[in-house]
Amino acid sequence: MNQSPVWHPFTQHGLGDPTPLIDRAAGACLYDADGNRWIDAISSWWVTTHGHAHPRIMAAIRAQTEKLDQLIFAGWTHEPAETLAAELIRITPAPLTRAFFSDSGSTSVEVALKMALGYWYNIGEPRHRILVLEHSYHGDTIGTMSVGERGVYNRAWQPLLFDVGTIPFPHEGQEQATLDALEAACSQKPAAFIVEPLILGAGGMLIYPAWVLAEMRAICARHNVLFIADEVMTGWGRTGTRFACDQAGVIPDIVCLSKGLTGGAIPLAVTLCTDPVFDAHYSTDRARTFYHSSSYTANPIACAAANANLEIWRDEPVQARIDALADAQAAHLALLAADPRARSPRRLGTIAAVDIVVPDNGYLSTFAPRLIAFARDHGVLLRPLGNSVYVMPPYCIAPDELAQVWDTIRASLDAL
Repeated sequence: MNQSPVWHPFTQHGLGDPTPLIDRAAGACLYDADGNRWIDAISSWWVTTHGHAHPRIMAAIRAQTEKLDQLIFAGWTHEPAETLAAELIRITPAPLTRAFFSDSGSTSVEVALKMALGYWYNIGEPRHRILVLEHSYHGDTIGTMSVGERGVYNRAWQPLLFDVGTIPFPHEGQEQATLDALEAACSQKPAAFIVEPLILGAGGMLIYPAWVLAEMRAICARHNVLFIADEVMTGWGRTGTRFACDQAGVIPDIVCLSKGLTGGAIPLAVTLCTDPVFDAHYSTDRARTFYHSSSYTANPIACAAANANLEIWRDEPVQARIDALADAQAAHLALLAADPRARSPRRLGTIAAVDIVVPDNGYLSTFAPRLIAFARDHGVLLRPLGNSVYVMPPYCIAPDELAQVWDTIRASLDAL
Protein backbone atom coordinates (compact mmCIF):
# COMPACT_ATOMS: atom_id res chain seq x y z
CA MET A 1 0.00 0.00 0.00
CA ASN A 2 1.26 3.54 -0.64
CA GLN A 3 0.75 7.08 0.57
CA SER A 4 1.45 9.83 -1.94
CA PRO A 5 0.47 13.36 -3.00
CA VAL A 6 -1.53 11.92 -5.92
CA TRP A 7 -5.19 13.00 -6.09
CA HIS A 8 -7.06 9.96 -7.44
CA PRO A 9 -10.25 10.11 -9.53
CA PHE A 10 -13.60 9.21 -7.96
CA THR A 11 -11.81 8.75 -4.65
CA GLN A 12 -12.70 10.31 -1.30
CA HIS A 13 -9.28 10.50 0.31
CA GLY A 14 -10.81 11.60 3.61
CA LEU A 15 -11.97 8.03 4.21
CA GLY A 16 -8.37 6.86 4.44
CA ASP A 17 -8.83 3.78 2.29
CA PRO A 18 -5.58 2.02 1.34
CA THR A 19 -4.28 2.44 -2.18
CA PRO A 20 -2.45 -0.62 -3.56
CA LEU A 21 0.72 0.20 -5.45
CA ILE A 22 0.69 -1.95 -8.58
CA ASP A 23 4.05 -2.88 -10.04
CA ARG A 24 3.14 -4.93 -13.11
CA ALA A 25 0.28 -6.66 -14.91
CA ALA A 26 -0.17 -9.68 -17.14
CA GLY A 27 -3.26 -11.24 -18.65
CA ALA A 28 -6.21 -10.67 -16.33
CA CYS A 29 -4.10 -10.00 -13.23
CA LEU A 30 -2.34 -7.16 -11.43
CA TYR A 31 0.68 -7.59 -9.13
CA ASP A 32 2.44 -5.47 -6.56
CA ALA A 33 6.17 -5.51 -5.89
CA ASP A 34 5.73 -8.20 -3.24
CA GLY A 35 4.02 -10.54 -5.68
CA ASN A 36 0.50 -10.09 -4.33
CA ARG A 37 -2.06 -10.70 -7.09
CA TRP A 38 -5.43 -9.17 -7.88
CA ILE A 39 -7.75 -10.39 -10.62
CA ASP A 40 -8.87 -7.41 -12.67
CA ALA A 41 -12.60 -8.17 -12.80
CA ILE A 42 -13.49 -4.81 -14.35
CA SER A 43 -10.78 -4.54 -17.02
CA SER A 44 -9.28 -1.52 -15.23
CA TRP A 45 -12.33 0.66 -15.86
CA TRP A 46 -13.54 -1.27 -18.88
CA VAL A 47 -10.52 -0.69 -21.12
CA THR A 48 -8.46 -3.90 -21.17
CA THR A 49 -9.83 -6.36 -23.72
CA HIS A 50 -7.23 -8.96 -24.71
CA GLY A 51 -5.38 -8.79 -21.40
CA HIS A 52 -2.78 -6.59 -19.74
CA ALA A 53 0.58 -6.20 -21.46
CA HIS A 54 -0.50 -8.16 -24.53
CA PRO A 55 2.76 -9.07 -26.33
CA ARG A 56 1.67 -7.89 -29.79
CA ILE A 57 0.45 -4.53 -28.53
CA MET A 58 3.53 -4.02 -26.36
CA ALA A 59 5.79 -4.86 -29.31
CA ALA A 60 3.98 -2.36 -31.53
CA ILE A 61 4.38 0.35 -28.90
CA ARG A 62 8.10 -0.37 -28.48
CA ALA A 63 8.70 -0.33 -32.23
CA GLN A 64 6.86 2.95 -32.71
CA THR A 65 8.81 4.68 -29.92
CA GLU A 66 11.94 4.14 -32.01
CA LYS A 67 10.45 5.88 -35.06
CA LEU A 68 8.07 8.71 -34.20
CA ASP A 69 6.79 9.65 -30.78
CA GLN A 70 4.59 12.69 -31.43
CA LEU A 71 3.54 14.92 -34.32
CA ILE A 72 1.24 17.90 -34.61
CA PHE A 73 -1.80 16.54 -36.44
CA ALA A 74 -3.11 19.87 -37.77
CA GLY A 75 -2.06 19.79 -41.41
CA TRP A 76 0.42 16.92 -40.91
CA THR A 77 -0.06 13.17 -40.82
CA HIS A 78 1.74 9.88 -40.25
CA GLU A 79 1.44 6.26 -41.33
CA PRO A 80 0.02 4.76 -38.08
CA ALA A 81 -2.92 7.18 -38.15
CA GLU A 82 -3.57 6.70 -41.87
CA THR A 83 -3.50 2.92 -41.50
CA LEU A 84 -5.75 3.01 -38.46
CA ALA A 85 -8.32 5.33 -40.03
CA ALA A 86 -8.51 3.21 -43.17
CA GLU A 87 -9.02 0.01 -41.17
CA LEU A 88 -11.66 1.58 -38.92
CA ILE A 89 -13.59 2.71 -41.97
CA ARG A 90 -13.23 -0.77 -43.46
CA ILE A 91 -14.66 -2.61 -40.45
CA THR A 92 -17.55 -0.21 -39.79
CA PRO A 93 -20.64 0.26 -42.01
CA ALA A 94 -20.09 1.99 -45.35
CA PRO A 95 -21.80 5.31 -44.50
CA LEU A 96 -19.14 6.00 -41.85
CA THR A 97 -16.34 7.48 -43.91
CA ARG A 98 -14.39 9.94 -41.75
CA ALA A 99 -12.31 9.45 -38.61
CA PHE A 100 -11.49 12.29 -36.22
CA PHE A 101 -8.96 11.33 -33.53
CA SER A 102 -8.85 12.48 -29.92
CA ASP A 103 -7.56 11.04 -26.68
CA SER A 104 -10.35 9.76 -24.42
CA GLY A 105 -13.96 8.67 -24.34
CA SER A 106 -15.06 12.05 -23.02
CA THR A 107 -13.28 13.95 -25.78
CA SER A 108 -14.66 11.64 -28.45
CA VAL A 109 -18.16 12.54 -27.25
CA GLU A 110 -17.32 16.24 -27.06
CA VAL A 111 -16.17 15.95 -30.67
CA ALA A 112 -19.42 14.23 -31.64
CA LEU A 113 -21.55 16.94 -30.02
CA LYS A 114 -19.54 19.68 -31.71
CA MET A 115 -19.77 17.87 -35.05
CA ALA A 116 -23.56 17.69 -34.71
CA LEU A 117 -24.00 21.34 -33.81
CA GLY A 118 -21.48 22.39 -36.44
CA TYR A 119 -23.34 20.40 -39.07
CA TRP A 120 -26.61 22.27 -38.49
CA TYR A 121 -24.87 25.63 -38.20
CA ASN A 122 -22.90 25.21 -41.40
CA ILE A 123 -25.85 24.09 -43.52
CA GLY A 124 -27.74 27.21 -42.46
CA GLU A 125 -30.32 25.51 -40.21
CA PRO A 126 -28.88 26.03 -36.72
CA ARG A 127 -30.20 23.60 -34.11
CA HIS A 128 -29.02 23.60 -30.53
CA ARG A 129 -30.91 21.02 -28.50
CA ILE A 130 -29.44 17.60 -27.69
CA LEU A 131 -31.62 14.67 -26.65
CA VAL A 132 -30.26 12.15 -24.15
CA LEU A 133 -31.39 8.89 -22.58
CA GLU A 134 -32.27 8.85 -18.89
CA HIS A 135 -29.52 7.44 -16.58
CA SER A 136 -26.87 7.84 -19.27
CA TYR A 137 -23.21 8.66 -18.78
CA HIS A 138 -20.89 10.02 -21.45
CA GLY A 139 -17.92 11.43 -19.57
CA ASP A 140 -16.75 14.04 -17.09
CA THR A 141 -15.95 17.06 -19.25
CA ILE A 142 -18.49 19.89 -19.31
CA GLY A 143 -20.26 18.87 -22.51
CA THR A 144 -20.36 15.19 -21.62
CA MET A 145 -21.64 15.91 -18.12
CA SER A 146 -24.37 18.01 -19.73
CA VAL A 147 -25.61 15.04 -21.77
CA GLY A 148 -25.33 12.61 -18.86
CA GLU A 149 -27.43 11.95 -15.80
CA ARG A 150 -27.39 14.75 -13.23
CA GLY A 151 -26.51 13.73 -9.68
CA VAL A 152 -24.06 13.93 -6.82
CA TYR A 153 -21.09 13.39 -9.13
CA ASN A 154 -21.73 16.60 -11.13
CA ARG A 155 -23.88 18.71 -8.80
CA ALA A 156 -21.10 21.23 -8.08
CA TRP A 157 -20.85 22.15 -11.75
CA GLN A 158 -24.55 22.50 -12.58
CA PRO A 159 -24.18 26.21 -13.50
CA LEU A 160 -21.85 25.21 -16.34
CA LEU A 161 -24.04 22.48 -17.84
CA PHE A 162 -26.33 23.16 -20.80
CA ASP A 163 -29.96 22.09 -20.92
CA VAL A 164 -30.92 18.88 -22.72
CA GLY A 165 -34.06 16.92 -23.49
CA THR A 166 -34.25 13.66 -21.52
CA ILE A 167 -35.95 10.56 -22.92
CA PRO A 168 -37.10 7.98 -20.32
CA PHE A 169 -35.11 4.77 -20.15
CA PRO A 170 -36.92 1.85 -21.88
CA HIS A 171 -37.47 -0.37 -18.85
CA GLU A 172 -39.08 -3.72 -19.61
CA GLY A 173 -42.74 -3.19 -20.40
CA GLN A 174 -42.25 0.55 -20.88
CA GLU A 175 -40.46 0.50 -24.22
CA GLN A 176 -43.30 2.12 -26.14
CA ALA A 177 -43.39 5.06 -23.73
CA THR A 178 -39.73 5.67 -24.50
CA LEU A 179 -40.31 5.52 -28.24
CA ASP A 180 -43.34 7.82 -28.00
CA ALA A 181 -41.33 10.34 -25.98
CA LEU A 182 -38.51 10.26 -28.51
CA GLU A 183 -40.97 10.70 -31.38
CA ALA A 184 -42.47 13.75 -29.71
CA ALA A 185 -39.08 15.26 -28.88
CA CYS A 186 -37.75 14.70 -32.39
CA SER A 187 -40.74 16.53 -33.88
CA GLN A 188 -39.32 19.68 -32.25
CA LYS A 189 -36.25 19.47 -34.49
CA PRO A 190 -33.37 18.90 -32.05
CA ALA A 191 -29.82 18.65 -33.36
CA ALA A 192 -29.04 15.11 -32.21
CA PHE A 193 -29.90 12.17 -29.97
CA ILE A 194 -27.01 10.49 -28.15
CA VAL A 195 -27.26 6.98 -26.69
CA GLU A 196 -25.19 4.24 -25.15
CA PRO A 197 -26.33 1.34 -27.35
CA LEU A 198 -27.94 -1.65 -25.58
CA ILE A 199 -26.47 -1.04 -22.12
CA LEU A 200 -25.94 1.99 -19.91
CA GLY A 201 -22.63 1.56 -18.12
CA ALA A 202 -22.20 3.96 -15.21
CA GLY A 203 -25.98 4.28 -14.99
CA GLY A 204 -26.05 0.82 -13.40
CA MET A 205 -25.47 -1.61 -16.28
CA LEU A 206 -29.06 -1.13 -17.43
CA ILE A 207 -29.83 -3.26 -20.49
CA TYR A 208 -32.46 -2.69 -23.16
CA PRO A 209 -33.28 -4.79 -26.24
CA ALA A 210 -31.80 -4.36 -29.70
CA TRP A 211 -35.22 -3.76 -31.30
CA VAL A 212 -35.63 -0.64 -29.15
CA LEU A 213 -32.26 0.68 -30.33
CA ALA A 214 -33.32 0.03 -33.94
CA GLU A 215 -36.63 1.85 -33.40
CA MET A 216 -34.89 4.83 -31.80
CA ARG A 217 -32.57 5.05 -34.80
CA ALA A 218 -35.54 4.87 -37.19
CA ILE A 219 -37.36 7.67 -35.36
CA CYS A 220 -34.32 9.93 -35.61
CA ALA A 221 -33.97 9.14 -39.31
CA ARG A 222 -37.63 10.00 -39.99
CA HIS A 223 -37.23 13.37 -38.31
CA ASN A 224 -33.77 14.13 -39.72
CA VAL A 225 -32.18 14.15 -36.27
CA LEU A 226 -28.52 13.12 -36.07
CA PHE A 227 -28.03 9.83 -34.20
CA ILE A 228 -24.88 9.57 -32.04
CA ALA A 229 -23.84 6.17 -30.68
CA ASP A 230 -21.47 6.32 -27.71
CA GLU A 231 -19.66 2.97 -28.09
CA VAL A 232 -16.79 3.97 -25.82
CA MET A 233 -17.63 1.18 -23.37
CA THR A 234 -19.80 -1.06 -25.55
CA GLY A 235 -17.35 -1.30 -28.44
CA TRP A 236 -14.69 -3.95 -29.06
CA GLY A 237 -16.69 -6.98 -28.07
CA ARG A 238 -18.05 -6.14 -24.62
CA THR A 239 -21.68 -6.74 -25.61
CA GLY A 240 -20.92 -9.93 -27.55
CA THR A 241 -20.31 -8.35 -30.95
CA ARG A 242 -17.53 -6.02 -32.04
CA PHE A 243 -19.92 -3.07 -31.74
CA ALA A 244 -23.25 -3.02 -29.92
CA CYS A 245 -24.98 -1.31 -32.85
CA ASP A 246 -24.26 -4.41 -34.94
CA GLN A 247 -26.86 -6.37 -32.96
CA ALA A 248 -29.59 -3.92 -33.95
CA GLY A 249 -28.47 -3.37 -37.54
CA VAL A 250 -28.04 0.30 -36.64
CA ILE A 251 -25.74 2.66 -38.50
CA PRO A 252 -25.23 5.90 -36.56
CA ASP A 253 -24.50 9.26 -38.14
CA ILE A 254 -21.70 9.62 -35.60
CA VAL A 255 -20.07 6.96 -33.42
CA CYS A 256 -17.60 7.39 -30.54
CA LEU A 257 -14.89 4.80 -29.84
CA SER A 258 -12.15 4.61 -27.20
CA LYS A 259 -11.20 2.30 -24.28
CA GLY A 260 -10.67 -1.01 -26.12
CA LEU A 261 -9.52 0.80 -29.27
CA THR A 262 -5.90 0.16 -28.24
CA GLY A 263 -6.76 -3.02 -26.35
CA GLY A 264 -6.76 -0.77 -23.30
CA ALA A 265 -2.98 -0.26 -23.36
CA ILE A 266 -2.75 3.48 -24.00
CA PRO A 267 -5.22 6.39 -24.37
CA LEU A 268 -6.75 7.00 -27.79
CA ALA A 269 -10.20 7.80 -29.12
CA VAL A 270 -11.86 8.33 -32.46
CA THR A 271 -15.15 9.82 -33.60
CA LEU A 272 -16.40 8.39 -36.89
CA CYS A 273 -18.98 10.22 -38.99
CA THR A 274 -20.76 10.10 -42.33
CA ASP A 275 -20.04 12.18 -45.42
CA PRO A 276 -22.85 14.72 -44.82
CA VAL A 277 -21.40 15.63 -41.41
CA PHE A 278 -17.92 16.03 -42.88
CA ASP A 279 -19.15 17.82 -45.98
CA ALA A 280 -20.94 20.45 -43.89
CA HIS A 281 -17.50 21.51 -42.64
CA TYR A 282 -15.71 21.14 -46.02
CA SER A 283 -15.21 24.50 -47.72
CA THR A 284 -12.75 27.02 -49.08
CA ASP A 285 -14.03 29.25 -46.27
CA ARG A 286 -11.71 28.88 -43.28
CA ALA A 287 -14.49 30.05 -40.97
CA ARG A 288 -16.24 26.71 -41.56
CA THR A 289 -13.25 24.71 -40.26
CA PHE A 290 -14.01 22.18 -37.52
CA TYR A 291 -12.22 23.94 -34.69
CA HIS A 292 -11.34 21.15 -32.32
CA SER A 293 -8.11 19.47 -31.35
CA SER A 294 -5.88 18.34 -28.52
CA SER A 295 -2.11 18.36 -28.39
CA TYR A 296 -1.94 14.59 -28.65
CA THR A 297 -4.51 14.07 -31.41
CA ALA A 298 -3.65 10.80 -33.22
CA ASN A 299 -0.49 10.27 -31.21
CA PRO A 300 1.65 7.86 -33.31
CA ILE A 301 2.43 5.52 -30.42
CA ALA A 302 -1.24 5.22 -29.50
CA CYS A 303 -2.19 4.65 -33.14
CA ALA A 304 0.43 1.90 -33.39
CA ALA A 305 -1.14 0.20 -30.35
CA ALA A 306 -4.59 0.47 -31.97
CA ASN A 307 -3.30 -1.03 -35.20
CA ALA A 308 -1.90 -3.96 -33.22
CA ASN A 309 -5.32 -4.38 -31.57
CA LEU A 310 -6.99 -4.54 -34.98
CA GLU A 311 -4.44 -7.11 -36.12
CA ILE A 312 -5.33 -9.24 -33.08
CA TRP A 313 -8.99 -9.04 -34.08
CA ARG A 314 -8.05 -10.15 -37.62
CA ASP A 315 -5.57 -12.89 -36.75
CA GLU A 316 -6.73 -14.41 -33.47
CA PRO A 317 -10.01 -16.11 -32.40
CA VAL A 318 -11.22 -13.06 -30.47
CA GLN A 319 -14.89 -13.75 -31.12
CA ALA A 320 -14.54 -17.31 -29.83
CA ARG A 321 -12.97 -15.98 -26.62
CA ILE A 322 -15.82 -13.49 -26.23
CA ASP A 323 -18.42 -16.21 -26.76
CA ALA A 324 -16.75 -18.52 -24.23
CA LEU A 325 -16.52 -15.75 -21.64
CA ALA A 326 -20.17 -14.82 -22.22
CA ASP A 327 -21.23 -18.43 -21.58
CA ALA A 328 -19.12 -18.64 -18.44
CA GLN A 329 -20.55 -15.37 -17.14
CA ALA A 330 -24.08 -16.68 -17.71
CA ALA A 331 -23.33 -19.83 -15.71
CA HIS A 332 -21.89 -17.94 -12.74
CA LEU A 333 -24.72 -15.41 -12.81
CA ALA A 334 -27.30 -18.20 -12.74
CA LEU A 335 -25.79 -19.56 -9.51
CA LEU A 336 -25.93 -16.15 -7.83
CA ALA A 337 -29.44 -15.49 -9.08
CA ALA A 338 -30.77 -18.13 -6.69
CA ASP A 339 -29.69 -16.02 -3.72
CA PRO A 340 -32.56 -13.80 -2.47
CA ARG A 341 -30.04 -11.12 -1.55
CA ALA A 342 -29.31 -10.64 -5.27
CA ARG A 343 -31.89 -9.31 -7.67
CA SER A 344 -32.19 -8.29 -11.33
CA PRO A 345 -29.42 -10.59 -12.62
CA ARG A 346 -28.59 -9.48 -16.14
CA ARG A 347 -26.00 -10.10 -18.80
CA LEU A 348 -25.11 -8.73 -22.19
CA GLY A 349 -22.23 -10.45 -23.93
CA THR A 350 -19.26 -10.48 -21.57
CA ILE A 351 -20.87 -8.05 -19.10
CA ALA A 352 -22.73 -9.50 -16.11
CA ALA A 353 -24.41 -7.52 -13.33
CA VAL A 354 -26.67 -7.98 -10.32
CA ASP A 355 -28.20 -5.65 -7.73
CA ILE A 356 -27.55 -6.47 -4.08
CA VAL A 357 -30.46 -5.94 -1.70
CA VAL A 358 -29.28 -3.37 0.87
CA PRO A 359 -31.02 -0.71 2.96
CA ASP A 360 -29.35 2.15 1.10
CA ASN A 361 -29.68 1.74 -2.66
CA GLY A 362 -28.04 4.07 -5.14
CA TYR A 363 -24.64 5.36 -6.09
CA LEU A 364 -23.66 6.38 -2.55
CA SER A 365 -24.67 3.07 -1.01
CA THR A 366 -22.33 2.13 1.84
CA PHE A 367 -22.23 -1.39 0.41
CA ALA A 368 -19.94 -0.29 -2.45
CA PRO A 369 -16.83 0.73 -0.46
CA ARG A 370 -17.23 -2.30 1.81
CA LEU A 371 -17.36 -4.66 -1.17
CA ILE A 372 -14.36 -2.94 -2.76
CA ALA A 373 -12.36 -3.52 0.44
CA PHE A 374 -13.58 -7.11 0.86
CA ALA A 375 -12.71 -7.98 -2.74
CA ARG A 376 -9.32 -6.29 -2.46
CA ASP A 377 -8.54 -8.41 0.60
CA HIS A 378 -9.55 -11.52 -1.37
CA GLY A 379 -7.40 -10.81 -4.42
CA VAL A 380 -10.03 -9.28 -6.70
CA LEU A 381 -10.43 -5.79 -8.14
CA LEU A 382 -14.13 -4.85 -8.15
CA ARG A 383 -15.73 -1.42 -8.31
CA PRO A 384 -19.52 -1.66 -7.92
CA LEU A 385 -21.88 1.09 -9.01
CA GLY A 386 -23.52 1.65 -5.64
CA ASN A 387 -25.32 -1.59 -4.87
CA SER A 388 -25.05 -2.75 -8.50
CA VAL A 389 -22.20 -5.24 -8.81
CA TYR A 390 -20.83 -6.03 -12.25
CA VAL A 391 -18.12 -8.24 -13.69
CA MET A 392 -16.47 -7.17 -16.96
CA PRO A 393 -13.10 -8.92 -17.21
CA PRO A 394 -10.55 -9.14 -20.03
CA TYR A 395 -11.39 -11.82 -22.59
CA CYS A 396 -8.31 -13.85 -21.59
CA ILE A 397 -9.46 -14.49 -18.03
CA ALA A 398 -8.96 -18.13 -17.03
CA PRO A 399 -11.89 -20.22 -15.74
CA ASP A 400 -10.39 -20.48 -12.25
CA GLU A 401 -9.80 -16.73 -12.14
CA LEU A 402 -13.40 -16.00 -13.13
CA ALA A 403 -14.60 -18.51 -10.53
CA GLN A 404 -12.58 -16.69 -7.87
CA VAL A 405 -14.27 -13.41 -8.82
CA TRP A 406 -17.77 -14.83 -8.43
CA ASP A 407 -16.86 -16.80 -5.30
CA THR A 408 -15.68 -13.52 -3.80
CA ILE A 409 -18.96 -11.81 -4.65
CA ARG A 410 -20.95 -14.65 -3.10
CA ALA A 411 -18.76 -14.66 0.01
CA SER A 412 -19.24 -10.91 0.39
CA LEU A 413 -22.99 -11.39 0.81
CA ASP A 414 -22.35 -13.43 3.95
CA ALA A 415 -19.52 -11.25 5.25
CA LEU A 416 -21.10 -7.86 4.62
